[in-house]
Amino acid sequence: MKFTDKKTIQIDREPSDLDNFALDFIKILRKHTNYVIVSGYVSILLGRSRASEDIDVVVPKIDFRKFQAMYKDIKKKNFICLNVEDDKSVFSYLEDGVAVRFANKGNVIPNIEFKFAKNKFENIALDESITVKLSEEELKISPLELQIAFKQEVLKSPKDLEDAHHLEKIAESYLDNKMIKKYREMLREFYN
Repeated sequence: MKFTDKKTIQIDREPSDLDNFALDFIKILRKHTNYVIVSGYVSILLGRSRASEDIDVVVPKIDFRKFQAMYKDIKKKNFICLNVEDDKSVFSYLEDGVAVRFANKGNVIPNIEFKFAKNKFENIALDESITVKLSEEELKISPLELQIAFKQEVLKSPKDLEDAHHLEKIAESYLDNKMIKKYREMLREFYN
């Protein structure tokens, strides 16, 4: 793994099955909207060895027509929504701030937890995303400073704290520690 600049990470390994699952879904999204991957899969993508059942994806809020076209493509590629099936119901969940899950037809795990951005931190993740180049493909992930701060300040579970520690360790010379501190303060203020 190599940090080529402040916005790009190059990973030189064969994609795992989980990576390929993420890439298959992201290829569809890229045609329709911006996106960012957040949470546990970011640590896994960047070398942490742990299991995950889902990949968290945040997109900006889009209108129903744009969603309908995207959902049609999602279904064409053998993904199903695990919550509900028809496009109006899926869109209604998203508009209500409820994440929906997509998996390959016939499977429940792994799945994509998919939601519209609903707060300033999810919008920061979208606006400030960094690119991970994996094989011949690319994925956009949340800024590592925001990932670390969120896991340390909001989630705080042992798994999340270990994820944050892993990111701090592998990106030590790349990270802006002042930004981590700033995000932690912003998160503390927002969630308390």
